Amino acid sequence: MPEAPIDLDTLRWQAVLDRQADPGCGDFRYAVTTQGVFCRPGCPARPPLRRNTRFFADAATAEAAGFRACKRCDPKGERARMQADCVAAACAVIEAAEGIPSLEVLAARAGYARHHFLRLFRDITGVTPRSYAEGVRARRLQASLAAGDRVAEAVAGAGFGSESRVYEDTARHLGMTPGAARRGGAGEVIRIAHADSAMGPLLVGATAAGICFIGFAEPPEALEGDLRARFPQARIAPAPEELAGAVRQVAAFLAEPAAALTLPLDLRGTAFQRRVWEALTRIPLGETRTYSGLAAEMGLPAATRAVARACARNPVSLAVPCHRVVGASGDLTGYRWGVPRKAALLAGEKRARGR
Repeated sequence: MPEAPIDLDTLRWQAVLDRQADPGCGDFRYAVTTQGVFCRPGCPARPPLRRNTRFFADAATAEAAGFRACKRCDPKGERARMQADCVAAACAVIEAAEGIPSLEVLAARAGYARHHFLRLFRDITGVTPRSYAEGVRARRLQASLAAGDRVAEAVAGAGFGSESRVYEDTARHLGMTPGAARRGGAGEVIRIAHADSAMGPLLVGATAAGICFIGFAEPPEALEGDLRARFPQARIAPAPEELAGAVRQVAAFLAEPAAALTLPLDLRGTAFQRRVWEALTRIPLGETRTYSGLAAEMGLPAATRAVARACARNPVSLAVPCHRVVGASGDLTGYRWGVPRKAALLAGEKRARGR
């Protein structure tokens, strides 16, 4: 005899006890009749008695029933929106400043204590104000160098005190030396190999340090154009024999993703981007993460958007498996090479995992 289905309120009550909404009961709010307040299921307050608890689909229906919002868990999201606006304003100040504004100045402008503002900024952006400012300087520097400005002028214009500060930690700022960034790959040789695959045309590109580009499912000239946009001044050299092994691995993965790719990589990006890419490589074959879940695993639960942007900038699809990240509802959103191909890759990985 089949078991009776568990009703929705039972699932919601368990979510309240667990302080975390369960996928089986969706997003909801609960109200405490003895206190006249309504909360999120993750509220840090002590759970009420079951007999004093009512459930609502959303904040609006809870308010319509006469309950007021809890001040601890912010069930209407008003405090979260205010904090997000505050951090956005601080980011605008950083973007407009020639140097790096001090934490004290930013906190005072926002109206928060120094330590509180630091925690708030880090939770929402995924980085500290100083790291964010260094990222702004790095973008300015990269743009100036790409425009052909002399290194000394670009360094000064970006807000760095001296060239030595840039050269001391080139990986942190640019992922390459300033000279290499200015040259747009000039002096470098990018070896490439085209091939056919189960998902259409395939292009693999490699520097002397490792694979720097993997693209597929577009016309060969479009794939090569993408690569050239990343290294506009590099010499592109066909090397089908040298890259034959790497191409075979990638093509086999596209046909049947039975094992993770193990290729030497040359990843060039900001420190935060490389941190996200490293996190992507730790997602096991056949599993997925949401953008928010990946951010939480990285210890940056409020940096969902920043993590999503870093995923979108991934230059080596498949080797850094950004296809294993899905939307909050499980939807296969935003894949550079097309959602149907993302679905096919994930289905293939699940088959392999189930063997």
